[in-house]
Amino acid sequence: MSSSPLIDISSVAKTYGSGTLALSNVSTRIEQGSFVSLVGPSGCGKSTLLRMIAGLIDPSAGAIDWPQTQTRPKDIGFVFQDATLMPWARVLDNVYLPLKLAGLSLKKAEPRIMDALARVGLADFAKAFPRELSGGMKMRVSIARALVTEPPVLLMDEPFAALDEFTREKLDDDLLALWSSQKWTVIFVTHSVYESVYLSERILVMGARPGRILQDIAIDAPYPRGRAFRESPDFIRRCAQVSAALGEGMKA
Repeated sequence: MSSSPLIDISSVAKTYGSGTLALSNVSTRIEQGSFVSLVGPSGCGKSTLLRMIAGLIDPSAGAIDWPQTQTRPKDIGFVFQDATLMPWARVLDNVYLPLKLAGLSLKKAEPRIMDALARVGLADFAKAFPRELSGGMKMRVSIARALVTEPPVLLMDEPFAALDEFTREKLDDDLLALWSSQKWTVIFVTHSVYESVYLSERILVMGARPGRILQDIAIDAPYPRGRAFRESPDFIRRCAQVSAALGEGMKA
């Protein structure tokens, strides 16, 4: 790794007010432009770590530093497991929300909104309501809302978990295409070993609560990836490696 990562996570721990120790001694470095996935048993603190990186909650110990930018970027994109759309608002207004909160008028924001929708293939649905969209389309709107601020970092907390396998694979491919073109840094939480191997350059395997990083596995298969990679012996081997590490993590 380079001497100056984008994000430097050092000895981070999180204890909640109830006394629950969610994370203990988590240390890792995230390089600019990388795609990193977090996998681990339920309740091991993956989402907690993601929220600390976003600045939504503070660590109880340790530090999360941004050596290249000195401070956490303001425009971090965050995509939650649920699309969390406003049901009474049209797609355009849902995507407009972060720009509206930043004080940008709709007239000035509309080109950026339409560009974000075009990136996720929904430019023709700007006037639709969420009830008129499929589950996969709703998640695309959520991604567009995260993209509209043009964030350097995109944090994704199991965004495709509730979708059918076909839709999930399609959105995985779309996400990789966007990541490649936009040069984001992506940190992606998933329970799917297969999804993590398909998407990632690195997989951080976390142990059961209190969460800590047990293995840092490099996935150095070339991009772009597609059906041939999903069906290859190399993919199966890498999935078996991550599955074995996850099994050890559940015992630890």
